[in-house]
Amino acid sequence: MATVRIVLGIICLAFFGQFIEPNSDFLRREGRKVEGVKAEGLGFSAQRIAHRGAKLYSSDSGNRRLSTVNRELILRIAGSQMGVREATGKNDGTAVEAYLGYTGHKKGEPWCASFVSWVYGKAGYVQPRTAWSPALFPLARQAIHPLPADVFGIYFPKLKRIAHCGLVEKQQGNWITTIEGNTNIAGNREGDGVYRRLRHRRHIKSYANWIEPERKEVMP
Repeated sequence: MATVRIVLGIICLAFFGQFIEPNSDFLRREGRKVEGVKAEGLGFSAQRIAHRGAKLYSSDSGNRRLSTVNRELILRIAGSQMGVREATGKNDGTAVEAYLGYTGHKKGEPWCASFVSWVYGKAGYVQPRTAWSPALFPLARQAIHPLPADVFGIYFPKLKRIAHCGLVEKQQGNWITTIEGNTNIAGNREGDGVYRRLRHRRHIKSYANWIEPERKEVMP
């Protein structure tokens, strides 16, 4: 009887060893090993270590972790631009022109949406890529409850459209901490640089989630 238990134990270890070994044939056969992702353990917990486009087939929790990593990356990139200022106050300067150039525009044009697009591009995202702030809020991307790295938009009645945007950093009650370009200490839409701002939710018209896949059913 003892011999049978030993044999069964060896068989079990050999079988489950396929799950534990990250480079095993089992992982390759099941499509769980993807470029830029390290799969580990029986739970197939996944760690994003390189490419932003790496897809996790392991579990919903793995996808949530990937989303969190991407959001943190976007905010780190945006935060690295704090202190950028226009050269002459006319939508110009090396950094500002780089933001505008990313969306195919030249110095002298408004750049809040170009800044958002540039940050996402640096994080490895193909979209959004626009200098037109209303284009950042298609119905399939709109969100009710903002998350870090979501895009926010402010509506200007005189223009009858969203005319300023930026990135949500965090929410505390009814207040949203943001990182945004082409603004100033007063929070104007025609400012002189990249600033961290504190805005009340009632001043924000829309939020957009460009991290998760686009919804198939849009909000009513």
